[in-house]
Parts: sequence; structure tokens; C-alpha cells
Amino acid sequence: MADYLIYFNQQWVGDHSEEWFLSRVEPSVAVMHEMQAAGVYVFAGGLEEGAPVYSADATSGEVVITDGPFVETTEFLGGFCVIRVPDDETAKMWAGKVAVGCGWPQEIRRIGALPD
Repeated sequence: MADYLIYFNQQWVGDHSEEWFLSRVEPSVAVMHEMQAAGVYVFAGGLEEGAPVYSADATSGEVVITDGPFVETTEFLGGFCVIRVPDDETAKMWAGKVAVGCGWPQEIRRIGALPD
């Protein structure tokens, strides 16, 4: 079994009405419940827009914590889930379900295992 990160950048969501976003809540939550029932769910969450962002940098030999993202970027992470499944095909299947539930694209990445 391997862990996979399914995520989206906030900019992939697009401009929609409040009603449209509210219509995505039930199908999105349904996919998370389906993941839980299938035993593949590890964690999921959406990131709060406007919440504080901090960066930690130890490259100088000393840890420096600053406000704001490390680099300025036009895209930022909007939300993610972690699943534990046997293979890439199963991860892609779940990502497709998340994309349908949310109504916007998702990206899938395998999470490297910790060394023994």
C-alpha cells in the first residue's frame, strides 16, 4: 500500500456563484465518506483562505520564522486529501471521484515512504 496526495490549487476552482459552491458540499463530503467506508481515507482538509501563512527557513543555520508564503506565487494550495491505496490506478480512480465531487481539477502525487 502507498499513500497518495490528491490536491488542488485554489486557482483551478474558477469563478462560481455562492449557490454553485454550496451545491458542491454534499457531493464532496459524500466522496470523503465513501473513502472512509472503503478504508482508504487517511486525512482531508481545505485550507482557510485569508488565514495566516508562515514560513520556516533554516538554510542560514538558524531557524527564521516569517509571516507570509516563502515565495510570491500566482497559485496556492486550496485543499487536499491523503489516501492509502495499493496502486496508481486506484489513486487515479479516487482522484476522479474527488474531481467530480468538488467540480474542479485535482492532481495526484505518490508520497514517498519513510526509510526503514
